[in-house]
Amino acid sequence: MVRTMTITGLVTGFMVLVAGVFLLTSISGDLYSSRRDQALQDSARATLAAQRLIDASDASDGGSLSLLAGSVRRTVQDASSSQLVYLRREPGQAPNPDAPPAITSKNLLIESVSAELSEAVASGTEPQYYQPVTFVEEDGSSAPGILVASRLVFPAGAGTYDLFIGYNLGDTQNTLSFVLRTLLITAAAMMAFIGILVWIMSRIVFRPLRAAADTSRRLAAGESDARMPLQNDEHFDVLSEGFNDMADTLQARIRELDHLSEMQQRFVSDVSHELRTPLTTIRLASQVIQGNAEGLEPGQQRAVEVLGTQVERFELLLGDLLEISRYDAGRVTLETEPTNLVALVGEVVDGLQTLSDSQIEVRALGGYAPVEVDPRRIRRIVSNLVGNAIEHGEGQPILVTIDSNASAISVAVRDWGIGMTADATEHVFDRFWRADPSRKRTLGGTGLGLAIAQEDAAVHGGLLDAWSQPGEGSNFRLTLPRGEHVTSFVSPLPLVPEGATAAEGDIGTTGGWLRRPGRRIRKDKRR
Repeated sequence: MVRTMTITGLVTGFMVLVAGVFLLTSISGDLYSSRRDQALQDSARATLAAQRLIDASDASDGGSLSLLAGSVRRTVQDASSSQLVYLRREPGQAPNPDAPPAITSKNLLIESVSAELSEAVASGTEPQYYQPVTFVEEDGSSAPGILVASRLVFPAGAGTYDLFIGYNLGDTQNTLSFVLRTLLITAAAMMAFIGILVWIMSRIVFRPLRAAADTSRRLAAGESDARMPLQNDEHFDVLSEGFNDMADTLQARIRELDHLSEMQQRFVSDVSHELRTPLTTIRLASQVIQGNAEGLEPGQQRAVEVLGTQVERFELLLGDLLEISRYDAGRVTLETEPTNLVALVGEVVDGLQTLSDSQIEVRALGGYAPVEVDPRRIRRIVSNLVGNAIEHGEGQPILVTIDSNASAISVAVRDWGIGMTADATEHVFDRFWRADPSRKRTLGGTGLGLAIAQEDAAVHGGLLDAWSQPGEGSNFRLTLPRGEHVTSFVSPLPLVPEGATAAEGDIGTTGGWLRRPGRRIRKDKRR
């Protein structure tokens, strides 16, 4: 609507400007032509009267000629509508002591006579010549005018005199100024009227579009019951009906998907719970068989060992499935308490060091101050990250770095193993996804570890992200905010390790501003 009003205003303003310039030019040209013709007629009449006075005079000496020149000036002033008269002997004639001197009613006429006008009168054959001039008064004020020149022939050898009659056009200029002010006021009033009219029409025309935009925003915000009202317009009503039919279809599909999702979550949860009873029986039977495995043959002992391993893995899978189902159902409970992450990471590393041939180093640059977290879930995240580093580190050293700043605390796990491609890094947090399913696993796993770890980080308002390059290893970084009041923070640790090759799209070594993700959770704080 603003764009429409702007374009209409510019077009209207241009049209008003063109019309105003045309009108002003036409009026000013017509006024000037009228005043010019009037001045020429007035000057011709005064010149004829002056010449008749000269022809009727019998002046022969200098004194009588001077009196005659004065009479001529008065006659011209009486016969014309102007009092600006300048009478002078035409230049280039032989000197004559009896010739009367130049006479002027105002000195400004002498300065207004140009050389071009003097030459035209002296050498031309026309009875009159004129020139637009500007009269400058003694006080500095100026006014436009017309200077009309003609010739008078004096008797007794006095010679030819040039007669200049000036016509002040100040009143014409005032008329043009009044017309200009009137046009400006009319243009301003017209622009205001057109602006109001366009605004009203735009409100009427864009009302259906605003209704459609508002309805689409409400639908995008999650209001599935939002519908577009009818606009009492044939075409827009067709659009409204089609839009509402589409919204009804989407609402039905969303309800169907929600129902299917709820059934799927319930199925996973119920199956996980139901499988626990037979799994417990199998585990007890496996333990009994393992207790009596000494009398079995070597092949049978190996089968018993594999059975126990797979039963433990099955229990882990059921636990992970139950945890994922809780996240999907939104029934996650945080039991937060002040936790020293340096001590927590040290405990996790000490427990996993015995299972790995890799040397694991803990480098605590900060993070000693307690932070409100659920220690069980943070321990699970760190255990998963360190376990993955052991699994894929190819026996190379592993570096666990902890640091903090005023708004966040971060834990980074760096290995120098085989690494992953960019495509694999994008899917590393997907459920049941593995970079290389054919690899032999050292610590076991269900394929849900990183997915659960990411959910554990998100439920704390933090982020878990990864960097990896083939042949250079991987770096996983956990960043947690310092309290619920922190809505945006910068990670104290870089995602791209120092000395590593940064691929296109990686976060720089100084980190970047992160916004805390929103999630509905229930927290139970322990003191």
